Formats: sequence, structure tokens, C-alpha cells
Amino acid sequence: MQFVFPLFLTALAAIAIPVIIHLFHFRRFKTVYFTNVRFLKEVKEETSARSKLRNLLVLLSRAAAIAAMVLAFAQPFLPKAGAVKKGEQAVSVFIDNSFSMSALSKDVSLLEKAKQRGREIVAAYANTDRFQILTNDFEGRHQRLVGKEDALRFIDEIKSSPAVREMSKILTRQNQALHASKSVNQTAFVVSDFQKNVCDFSKFKDSATEIHLVPLEAVQEKNIAIDSAWFEAPVQMMNQTNALVVKITNFTNENIENVKLTLQYDGQTKPVGTFNIPAMSSATDTVNITILRTGWHEAVLELTDYPIQFDDKYYFAFNVPSFINILTIHENAPNRYLDAALAGNRLFRVMNQNVNGLEYSKFATYQMIVLNGLSNISSGLASELGTYMKNGGNVIAFPAPNANLGSYTGFLNGVNANILETFENNTREVAQMNTEEFIFKDVYLQKSPNMKLPVTQGNFGLRNRSGENLLSYRDGTHFFTKNKVGNGHLYLCAAPLDEKYNDLARNGEVFVPMLYKAAISSAKDNKLAYMIGKDDYIEADSKGIVGETAFKLKGRTEEFIPEQRIAASKALLGVKEGIKDAGFYNLYVKPDSILHKYAFNFDRRESSLEYFGNADLKQFVRNNLQIMDGTADSNLTSIVGERNQGVILWRWCIIAALLFLAIETALLRFWKV
Repeated sequence: MQFVFPLFLTALAAIAIPVIIHLFHFRRFKTVYFTNVRFLKEVKEETSARSKLRNLLVLLSRAAAIAAMVLAFAQPFLPKAGAVKKGEQAVSVFIDNSFSMSALSKDVSLLEKAKQRGREIVAAYANTDRFQILTNDFEGRHQRLVGKEDALRFIDEIKSSPAVREMSKILTRQNQALHASKSVNQTAFVVSDFQKNVCDFSKFKDSATEIHLVPLEAVQEKNIAIDSAWFEAPVQMMNQTNALVVKITNFTNENIENVKLTLQYDGQTKPVGTFNIPAMSSATDTVNITILRTGWHEAVLELTDYPIQFDDKYYFAFNVPSFINILTIHENAPNRYLDAALAGNRLFRVMNQNVNGLEYSKFATYQMIVLNGLSNISSGLASELGTYMKNGGNVIAFPAPNANLGSYTGFLNGVNANILETFENNTREVAQMNTEEFIFKDVYLQKSPNMKLPVTQGNFGLRNRSGENLLSYRDGTHFFTKNKVGNGHLYLCAAPLDEKYNDLARNGEVFVPMLYKAAISSAKDNKLAYMIGKDDYIEADSKGIVGETAFKLKGRTEEFIPEQRIAASKALLGVKEGIKDAGFYNLYVKPDSILHKYAFNFDRRESSLEYFGNADLKQFVRNNLQIMDGTADSNLTSIVGERNQGVILWRWCIIAALLFLAIETALLRFWKV
């Protein structure tokens, strides 16, 4: 047996106190009065013997009680295998407060159980030890070591959070805090449900810190989540039916039937329908939304899935433009058919400019640029068009019959698009249309075999690289192709738009929908929603913002200024620490003018309720990483204490002291002499 504080053993000298009391109190003679002295000698001898025995037992009880109290203060223990930790200790306790910890463990949530475990761990250490209390939020105040009282207060203040961290990042953060301390005794505890999708222990390489895993097991819950939603068309149009695709995932091993989905939109809640989702799989369905006004729209998809509810709502926001700006660039004169086709749609706002009078700085204000009959593309124009497309713009190019192939090749090579080859004066018919591609998809209710397709009197050869073929000649060669360039597209026609060489402009059933769909097919990622903790940066348009005016984001209850970086006409906004709650956030400079509307949802990684149990976690066990077994109902304070110091005996010493004091009381009260 060893002692944590052996100096307290000097207090055993206090055993002399009951001995002194015994000598000076119980040895005093007492006067006994008898009316009849006949049996005086016999009674005196019997009483003296009983008194000596009782007094001796009282003396022994008092001495034993004092000895037990002294031993309790000296904290005796029976050492186990391994060195006993002495001196100040540095302890890091991670308490998982992610949404999955809202699941129940018998009668309380896992989070409350984890906080209880945290308190028990802290209680196992001395007041002189130092503690780090860490959660998924990685708050600044949790990055330092504090005293025992502050550690317990931090645990009491822990609340559920949307933040999710991988185990490697958690262990690294614990390691950093412990290594910053001066203590040679460093221990880390991880109290969690250990979801499989965050347990990347193999990425943590440090082997110096002693790590204890404290797994918590929840009652298995059924969980279904709205995974994501997106529109089929890249641009949403007013007074039209817009198809929204919804993906719902079943994270359980059981087939789920009749899952009800509703849509909240424009102040109304409408039932969408019911879903049947097989076990461990996803289902998608289409929701049709009719848009009756332009501007920003907020919508919420919701399903009923008790008790896991944090992933049952999916917020999304989208903007319906009032008009689409189109720039047509010509060399000699505008094409009347092109102007007529574009002017026929009130959604389009068209600007015609000569190639010699272009304002490159305004390119970013247009959603589409049409190159009509240019014989030459200068290096400056080629560079600006390349930047424009990489930032999400669309370009349609109709070359002139006398086009300078060298200048076109330089432009097309710069954006890795299809290449124009020699012009040929041959009559050719377009025979094939790609109706699976967005430009012609859903344009025709039923494609007629007698549909009139374009006929050309002359065309360039098109050497295909990686583009999509939208219209083809009878021999399979390309007439109209599409190349993805950055976030935008380049549409290239093999024939000039001039009606002398091409009757496409007079073919309304092909030309008009082709222009319309190309204009609205911006490939830029106009995200309907962002994920809290995953999407740390969002993009905004900074056109028209003068000076160093600060952008602000405002949610339902909170408002903050995000980190801001301005680059050309775009602003990159950091929202990592500002977004805590799911919902809608408005971006503005002036409160009365909303520049952008963002929807944020909680991270769906927590939706998958698959955990590593004790047996599963053993695959990660190594020298410095151990599992706290048998912690379901037992008290961690004694378990941790025994791991640090062996079998702790001071509690038994206190019990023994109380027992000896009870014996002394009983002797004095009930043994009469």
C-alpha cells in the first residue's frame, strides 16, 4: 500500500489524545452510595471489571477512528501495473455536443449523459490539476487549461451545436493544448457516440498523449433526412412550372413507408406527397413550383420524422430575374433575324455593339454575348471573353465566312474548345438534334420526324475536343456544339449566321428556343442552399459597391459582419463563425436594400446514425489509445482514479472512521456500569 500524501501520517500522533483522556478521566475514583453494605465488596469488584472493559473498548474505538481519518487524508491506494502518476496533471476532456447526441440513452439524452461523464472525470482529479474542456464548437475559451471549478462550469454551459468535427482534428486540438502545459502527466478523454463517418483515428499520428475513449450508446432511432434539393433548369422563370428535385435518404435498416413531405412557399404550406424509401437508400421526386413574381424567394421543405428533427427541414432560396441582359457584337451591321428573335421575348434586354467600340468592363453585366459574323477576334477580345466565360458567362459564336482561322484558333485554344477548320461551299442538311441536352430538352412535346432542320450552303469543319454535339449533319459531323469553359459555356456554330450560307435564323422552331435556352443556361453554381460548418465561404456580387463599405449578414435573430475579400466584381465572404442556426440570411450594405439571400442548413453528416460500439472501437486501440470499458452505469470518478493511482482506499478509511465513532457512541450510551 502506498500514499498520495504520506506526510499526513504524522498526524497519527493524535492517537495519544484518547489515551490521555482515558488516563485522566476514566481512572478517577467515583463515590458509590449504598443503603446496605452487606454486598459492597462483591458489587465493587464486579463493577470495576465491567468498567475497565467498556473503557478499553471506547479507547480502542476512538484511537481507530482517529487513525482511519488520518489515513483518509493521506489517501492510501494499492498500486496497479504501471507507474503511479504524481504531481500536477494536465487533462483534456472532449464532450461531443453534435446533433446526433440529442438521441436518447435510456431516460436522458446522450449529451446530458456525456456532460455527466465529463463531471465524473474532472472529479477524479485533484484541485491542483489543470483541465481543458473541448466541444465541436472549438471555442476560443476552450483552447486553454483552467482550474477544476472553471472546468465544471464549462461543462454545465455546453449546449447542442450544428458543428461536426473529425476525430483526428479533435485529438490534434487536445494534443496542442496539453503540450502547451508544463505538466509531464498528460491525459485526454473523448466522450462521444463515435459516429462512423467522423472516426478517422488513422489520420492522428501522435503517440505521446494518453487517450481514453468513453463511448456512449443511444437507443437506436429511425431517422430520415432531406438530403438536398435542386432545380432541373439552371434559371427559374416566372409564370412557368419549375421542376424542383428533392432527395430524401433513409438512414435505417428498415423500409420506411408513407413519409409525408410538405413545401412552405410564399406564405403557404402545401402537401407534396408521400415517399416509400427502402432501407439504407435514397429516393428522389419532383416538386413543381409555379413562380408568380420576380426577385428573391424563400422556401422550406419539411418532413415528419420524430424524434431526430434537426435534418427534417431543408431551407433554400433562389432569385427569379426580371430580365436577362444580352450583348450582340457585330462587325458590319446587326442581324435582323437575330434581333427579331431576341426582341420577341420580354425577358431579354438586348444591346448591339460594333466590335470596334466595345467596353470590356461591362461584359460582366451580361448573361450572354453573341459574336455575329466577326472575321477576326483580337487577342484582347479573346482574353476578355475567356475571363467572362470562366466567371459564368455564356458566348454564342457565329463566324464570318471569311473568318481569320488563325485568330479564331488562338481564341478557341485559349478556352480549350472545338477548333474551326477550312470553310467549304457545299450544301448540307442538319439531320440530328440532341434532345437529351439542356438546350433542346423538354422544348418539344413530341419531336416530329418531319421537323424542318437547318440547311447550310457553306460551313467550316469542326474538330471536336471535349464538347457536346447539339446539332449534327447527316454524316455525323458537327453543326452546333457546346463546350464548358470554367463556370460558363461556349456555343459554336460551324456555319455563318448570314442567310446566304445558313437558314437557321429563319427556322424559328429551332433558332428561337436555342437562343432562349442558351441565354438562361448559365453554368455558374447558383446554390440554392449552403451547409453550416461545411461551406465556410460564400460568394456575392460586389458590382456597384463603392469604397470599403462593409457587407452585413442578418438572420432571424442575429446580425454580423462576415470576413470580406473583394476581387473584381465578386466578394468572397467568410461565414465560418457567424452562422449557427439554420434558416435564411440576408446580405446587405444598406438595411433597406437586400443584395442577396442565402439559405443555410445543418450538416447532414449527423443524419447517419451508425456508431462504433465498444467492440468496434477495439480496432483502433494502440499503445496510447484505450477504451474505458464498463462505463454504462458505473461511476467514472472511481474508474479514472484507479487508472491513475491504482485501487483507492481513502473512501473505505472514512467509512471505517464513521463505523468506529458509531461503536464508541453505542458503548457510551447503551453499556451502563
